[in-house]
Amino acid sequence: MPGTEALGWGRRRRSLLALATAVLMAAGVALPSHAQGVEIEALEVQRDDEGVQLDFAVRFRLSHALDEALHKGVPLHFAAQAAVYRYRWYWRDQRISRVGRTWRLTWQPLTRTYRVSFGPLAQNYGSLDEALGAVSRGARWQIAPPLAVDEDRFYVDFTYRLDTSLLPRPMQIGIAGSADWQRSVERSVPVPEPVR
Repeated sequence: MPGTEALGWGRRRRSLLALATAVLMAAGVALPSHAQGVEIEALEVQRDDEGVQLDFAVRFRLSHALDEALHKGVPLHFAAQAAVYRYRWYWRDQRISRVGRTWRLTWQPLTRTYRVSFGPLAQNYGSLDEALGAVSRGARWQIAPPLAVDEDRFYVDFTYRLDTSLLPRPMQIGIAGSADWQRSVERSVPVPEPVR
């Protein structure tokens, strides 16, 4: 079946890309990853007895349209998602876990501060750079339970994006297809052997 062959090649290509990335990262080669106004500055996966943790740092630049919308009272939502997969050569890769985080950034005109909300927690920042720094970093993020110690190989698919699905409904119609609002970046990295 041609569809099956194409599916198999896609998995192999993704696995080869993750392997090449791991080799280059082990050799100390910096791999800047950017797309549409977003750059991954750091992405590190750790594995121990507690599970799989992810550290990430992303640089996000607001376009003029995003900056203008923010200062007119439109909240911006940023989403980070990570999925852990077990590589399988004979079938589609098995997803072990998938987790996500969402931050909400708003401009407070009365206090002239930026407010970042993460679930029930919120904090105010005096500058836009500080606020964007708060929504674009994560440390020791638990993305999977402890993985079985065996010969299997695992990898993480990481995505960071501006979540336009949480915008007011009339705006979602008006921004469809606009490059200013389509901000995302993806990267796959291998899960290392557990720390002993």
